[in-house]
Amino acid sequence: MIRSATKNDAKRLLEIYAYYVENTAISFEYETPDLSEFRSRIEDTLKKYPYLVLEEDGVIKGYAYAGVFKGRAAYDHCCEVTIYLDRDSKGNGYGRALYIALEDALRKIGIINLYACIADPIAEDEYLTRNSELFHQHMGYTKVGEFHKCGYKFDRWYNMIWMEKMIGEHK
Repeated sequence: MIRSATKNDAKRLLEIYAYYVENTAISFEYETPDLSEFRSRIEDTLKKYPYLVLEEDGVIKGYAYAGVFKGRAAYDHCCEVTIYLDRDSKGNGYGRALYIALEDALRKIGIINLYACIADPIAEDEYLTRNSELFHQHMGYTKVGEFHKCGYKFDRWYNMIWMEKMIGEHK
């Protein structure tokens, strides 16, 4: 089941996210936010954008949301998208299902350009692979930009890439 997140989901969503902060370079955050901060992030997102969770047997297995791409009116038809899955729930089609539902929700509010900001390894290591880039590519995203050695975590440098997908017509 895919549904809109609520602030009451914050504890479980933070559990999922904490793994990525603490054990990977997928997130460039160094410290896991506290529950209050994470709850505020959810509430702030929901003021304008969809924030979806995927549940199976009453347990949240992942989440995806959209956010501001750039804070100017000219970019109102664009947004940045983000997805996180429980580390033990990959390979079950949850990511695909979440992104399809997110795209549908975004189309309904007039979004036509999607952007994903993705940590990218110079060389794959124990903290970061190219799996996120490959997932987005599989979902129809195209790489449109690369920033070199801009993220520093676990005593090493990582690149960052931008990927783009158009989900509507530019009239």
